[in-house]
Amino acid sequence: MPHVGEHREPFPGDEPGAGEADKDAAAALARLEDDIDRLLAEHTAELQAVERALRATIRGEDPDLVEQVDFGNKLIAFGRSMQMRGLLFAIIAHQTWVNLQLADGADLPDPDGVIEGTGKRIRHVKIRSVEAASSGPVVAAIRAQLAARPVGR
Repeated sequence: MPHVGEHREPFPGDEPGAGEADKDAAAALARLEDDIDRLLAEHTAELQAVERALRATIRGEDPDLVEQVDFGNKLIAFGRSMQMRGLLFAIIAHQTWVNLQLADGADLPDPDGVIEGTGKRIRHVKIRSVEAASSGPVVAAIRAQLAARPVGR
């Protein structure tokens, strides 16, 4: 601590309101986690585990993605933004599996043959276990989707 009249350089966070951004971010993260818990509470424990594992895999590949719960469509969306063109992935639970929706799935390379569907653009990968949520083919599909729309595009 400087003596009276002594000058010191400001530390990070000394700026007025600097701590507010951190508080806002923490509050937003807490709301997101509450929303995810609320959505997943509608699913079996097995599906919840798969959804959480898949979410961790996506986050592991790009921790900067924006994430949002869409209660109307009962899904968790990920994207570079939450505008339609910014969306990349969705996690959607079904009766006995979880779909990883790929926004550009119809155009992505799929050497492992895991991408399914007939949509003109959106396709999916069926995830049936926690182990499958981080398997090589699933990670490859996630990476292909991220590469299809790099940051800044």
